[in-house]
Amino acid sequence: MRELSRSSRVRKIMLHVTAGRIAGLLSRRGGAAFSSSSSRMASHGHVGVTEQADMSVPLYCDRLDTPLPDRPYKDTLSAADESLKQKEKGPWNSLSKEEKLTLYRMMFNETYAEMKKPTGEWKTVWGGIFFFIGLTGLVVLWQTHYVYPPQPPTFDDEWQAMQVKRMLDMRVNPVEGFSAKWDYEKGQWK
Repeated sequence: MRELSRSSRVRKIMLHVTAGRIAGLLSRRGGAAFSSSSSRMASHGHVGVTEQADMSVPLYCDRLDTPLPDRPYKDTLSAADESLKQKEKGPWNSLSKEEKLTLYRMMFNETYAEMKKPTGEWKTVWGGIFFFIGLTGLVVLWQTHYVYPPQPPTFDDEWQAMQVKRMLDMRVNPVEGFSAKWDYEKGQWK
C-alpha cells in the first residue's frame, strides 16, 4: 500500500511538471503568434511585408559621385521625344538650346548645380533642437515649481554667514584648514 501512495505521488509530480512545461510553451508560442515582429509569422507572409525593389534591373539615381546612372531618367518616350532622339543623331549645331535641354532632361533628372544646391533642411534641424531645448526648460521650470520641495534655510546667505562665524569661533582645523586662513587679531581673512 505504501508503494501505491508513492507511485501516485510520483504521477502527480510528473503531471505537475509536464503541465507547467506545456503552459510555458503555449504562452511563449501564443505571444509569438500575436506579436507583429515575429519572424515565424513574417516568413509565412502573415505580417504586412513591404515589397522589395528588383535589384536585377538597372536603377536611376542622381548622385554627385556617379556622373552616369545605369539607365536614362525617362524610359518611355513620347512621339515628340522619339523624333528629338532621331534629330540628336544628326549634327548638334542644328539643335536649338531648348531641344538640347530637353535631351538632357530625358537623360538626367537634375544637373550638378541642382544637386549641389543647398536645401533648407538645416533650418528644420535647428528648429527641432531649439524646440526640444525649450520643452526641456519648461519641464525643468515646472519641476522646480511644483515637484521639488522648497530650498532649506541652510542655503540662505544669513545662515551661511552665521555658520562661517561659528566655525571660526570654534577654530575648526586651525593648522592648514579653514581657520588657518583667518587672522584672529585683525578680524579679517589673511
